[in-house]
Amino acid sequence: MTDSVVMTEMNYSPDRPKAANPVKIQDLSLRDGHQSLFATRGRTEDMIPVAEMMDEIGFWAVETWGGATFDTMHRFLNEDPWERLRTLKRYFRKTPFSMLLRAQNLVGYRNYADDVARAFVDRAVANGMDIFRTFDALNDYRNFETVVDQIKKNGKHFQGCMCYSMTEPRMGGEVYQLDYYVGKARELEAMGADSICIKDMAGLIAPYDAYQLVKTLKAAVKPPIHLHSHFTSGMAQMSQLKAIEAGVDILDTCMTPYAFRTSHPAIEPLVMALLGTSRDTGFDIRKLANINEVLEKQILPKYKHLLDDSKISVIDINVLLHQTPGGMLSNLVNQLREMDALDKIDDVYKQLPRVRKELGQVPLVTPTSQIVGVQTVNNVLYDTPEERYQMITAQVKDLCYGLYGKTAIPIDPDVQKKALKGYPRGEEPITCRPAEVLEPELEKARKDIGELAADTDDLLTYALFPVTGKKFLEWKYGRAEAPASVKPITLEQVRKTDALVKKAKAGELVEKKTDAPAKSERLRTFNVFVDDEYFSVEVDPTGEVPAVVVPVAAPASAPRAVATAPAPVAAPKAAAVTAPAADVGGTKLAAPMPGLIIRYLKNVGDQVAKGEAVVVLEAMKMENSLTAPCDGVIKAIGFKSGDTVAKGAALCVIG
Repeated sequence: MTDSVVMTEMNYSPDRPKAANPVKIQDLSLRDGHQSLFATRGRTEDMIPVAEMMDEIGFWAVETWGGATFDTMHRFLNEDPWERLRTLKRYFRKTPFSMLLRAQNLVGYRNYADDVARAFVDRAVANGMDIFRTFDALNDYRNFETVVDQIKKNGKHFQGCMCYSMTEPRMGGEVYQLDYYVGKARELEAMGADSICIKDMAGLIAPYDAYQLVKTLKAAVKPPIHLHSHFTSGMAQMSQLKAIEAGVDILDTCMTPYAFRTSHPAIEPLVMALLGTSRDTGFDIRKLANINEVLEKQILPKYKHLLDDSKISVIDINVLLHQTPGGMLSNLVNQLREMDALDKIDDVYKQLPRVRKELGQVPLVTPTSQIVGVQTVNNVLYDTPEERYQMITAQVKDLCYGLYGKTAIPIDPDVQKKALKGYPRGEEPITCRPAEVLEPELEKARKDIGELAADTDDLLTYALFPVTGKKFLEWKYGRAEAPASVKPITLEQVRKTDALVKKAKAGELVEKKTDAPAKSERLRTFNVFVDDEYFSVEVDPTGEVPAVVVPVAAPASAPRAVATAPAPVAAPKAAAVTAPAADVGGTKLAAPMPGLIIRYLKNVGDQVAKGEAVVVLEAMKMENSLTAPCDGVIKAIGFKSGDTVAKGAALCVIG
């Protein structure tokens, strides 16, 4: 027995004989892991405790940046994305950094001008980036040209991606068959790809398709093949093993606490499965266990309120039916919930394939997943039996014009014609590389932001996200106070909250009195909202001085909440502004959905015609131009750029 235990310990040791062809592993915990599981809300301070430990594992790379991190950090966490790179680089001394770059979209949701793209790559390199995993939502590699040229000029690793998509239950069919992917791989090789990634963002690739695809690619091209597959459908681990049999070079995994569900397979089972084989990773399972201990006990409790606990199952087999990536799915559900229309989710699922086909059978990955998803929601909510595509987002119009690139199949001509009616750039779609029609943006951004941008990194933050980026820079430099909703919480706060919840559930928060006092005339009723539940609570002040509400006339451009005494404790997330534009007569343009005001296209006093665009509202990162419901003059405007509004909020008054 003793000898057996000793042998087991020796086999776990990283000093065991090296495998002939070890599988290389990229860890995604610090980017795609928390993006998939808790809305990209992972903070830099919660990555530092495991950074040096992860640096000792021997990962091929760690993904630390890109994707939604840039947007989420400055918008919701009050963190400078550039600073995260610099900070983590001090702890990872041996392991290369990888980022997800959306080609000409960079880390945003549209194609940016070439000058912005070049500057972004240069600054990413200067701040510590080594490997650029580059993809285009349409697999249109013309959108790679500018960024790849800049990656190569900086001497960094260009990993070219092909977004894995399907129109049938398995690989094949009208578009996404084996020859399609081989052709894409050869294009990437010709562009100088240092490695080629199969990017399976929805977890669709079946094990035997993975084997066939990897085997064929290994024979067709020379760069190493990297498989990225989300766990959503439950197939990813099986697909990884078949890919290993086919000779895949690199796999993506997460540490166990950040793995599974809509994230990625865990590294630890893979390490044990390959132990002693010719593809043995060589990793020390005990070091991985130590990292998991820290993540599980010290980090994850801070984020458990963001985890989706509405489902018991860790897999979602429905993804194989609607092919909706997990992040896109959660966005759709949240958007419908905020619009009091969650009962329409089944209609959205039914409409998705139709809208996707009408928009060119595009792969469902950022930003096309949002483009198709939000347009489907709009169609379900606002279309009539007589007319479809009643509310078309700005991004669908851009897609129809060709600003995102060439779609897999032609866009439905009727949809395209309707989308491009009155389109500012013209009603005839382009066929050139999209960025060729974009004017340089950096100098204009520099003039607009002025001294608020202290350096090129600040300037790029504003250029990429003009509304939320400016708001972040105001927080960063003390021009405005950051709201409580963007501030971090501590483990101690989590424990106190858990203790209160436990007491509340047990009915122990307040000692009940047997003789309840009589209710006075000052009794007030309040609705208290907790997540998806609400409670009607009666409050009867017991002091001599009742709370006094002082009415304050809010200026038209920036409605203010009226304070009462004592001040309430700040809620964990910012409440939407719901005040009306002004207490004036006229026809109100109401927000059809919750969202963020991007800009007003009209000012107070302007004449407008019915159907004319008045304000641009962002919902789920897609822009909707809201039109005047009648002819008249803008009498009042209730919000400003950057304000968050609720469904039904009066955006302006027309009289």
